[in-house]
Amino acid sequence: MLTLDKVYHAAFALKDVIRETALIPSPKLSTENNVFLKTENLQVTGSFKVRGAGYMISQLSDEEKARGVIACSAGNHAQGVALASAKYGIKSIICLPDGAPISKVEATKGYGAEVVMVKGVYDDAYKHALELRDKMGYTFVHPFDDDNVIAGQGTVGLEILNEIKELDAVVVPIGGGGLISGIAYVIKHLAPHVKVYGVQAAGAPSMYNSVKDGKKERLASVSTIADGIAVKEPGENTFKLVSEYVDEIVTVTEGEISSAILALIEQHKMIAEGAGAVSVAAVMFNKLPIKNKNVVCVVSGGNIDVTILSRVIERGLLTSGRTCNLCVELMDKPGQLQQVSAIIASLGGNVISVHHERASEKMDINGCYLRIVLETRNYEHIDDITAALTAAGFRLV
Repeated sequence: MLTLDKVYHAAFALKDVIRETALIPSPKLSTENNVFLKTENLQVTGSFKVRGAGYMISQLSDEEKARGVIACSAGNHAQGVALASAKYGIKSIICLPDGAPISKVEATKGYGAEVVMVKGVYDDAYKHALELRDKMGYTFVHPFDDDNVIAGQGTVGLEILNEIKELDAVVVPIGGGGLISGIAYVIKHLAPHVKVYGVQAAGAPSMYNSVKDGKKERLASVSTIADGIAVKEPGENTFKLVSEYVDEIVTVTEGEISSAILALIEQHKMIAEGAGAVSVAAVMFNKLPIKNKNVVCVVSGGNIDVTILSRVIERGLLTSGRTCNLCVELMDKPGQLQQVSAIIASLGGNVISVHHERASEKMDINGCYLRIVLETRNYEHIDDITAALTAAGFRLV
């Protein structure tokens, strides 16, 4: 059973396994709130997951430790189990789907785990992990639906309350619900006036739907760049805890997540994965009733796959009005491109790509299209540029 004593014991047990992450102010993320970031993306292994895995493993009996532990994950949980097991001198086996990114496979191996690649997807790896557990007597370390795992994640809540005295709200990412269950349990027992808000990706709203409908539900599929919270079904324990202790759950879009990742890079020189940035996205895009409040956003992880980082940044630039695609219909005569460029330059826009297109069945025989990609400051800047082009007689398509 989850208790405050268990969370306090987890904080003590984890002293030599984890680091106490910093709480840093973020004045530019929102002009309407006092925002602070709980930087679990700077945790050892780059994620909060090592807290829950570490405490759960620390509480095993000597016999269980001697047999070893097994887990199934393609990301942060795998690395948390591997590191925690190494700290306690316990054998760890991690089952991964054979399509898992090479970087995550190598990182898991690097923390000392034995990696078993399983043909298929996550569900196949999970099934194989349970088969090995039953055959070899390993202890299965669940990624979220275990009281000791939840107690370990709850240590984040203890640290937040110790680090900020005038606290109004905490915003937490939700996947399976282990992190927010632990944090909400701690905060509602020690500071019940503080609001706890959860955030899910719009493409994976399993806990959002379940709480809204009052029963645990399973999604047919999930699709989001926030792969760390792409969970089809919440746990039994976490669903009950979230239903009881969390004030509200909201969702954020892929574009909003990308914008949050970009804002953290630019403003704090900080890398967050999609799952870690959803809390920031909810605050940036005013999804919560927190105006003029002291708000902590838990940035839960920073293990973003570098192969998709450039695409995420590009999406974030578009969503926040930092880049703009314009298509201008012109008459095909000398000086047109010069006039368009002069207007854009006079307003401080920076042209980074130009494509001149003549032939089209929908176009006047003497017409052409000018497709331009611009660097801009924000949406107001884009409006100024488009208004100036229109006033000069150019037609935007």
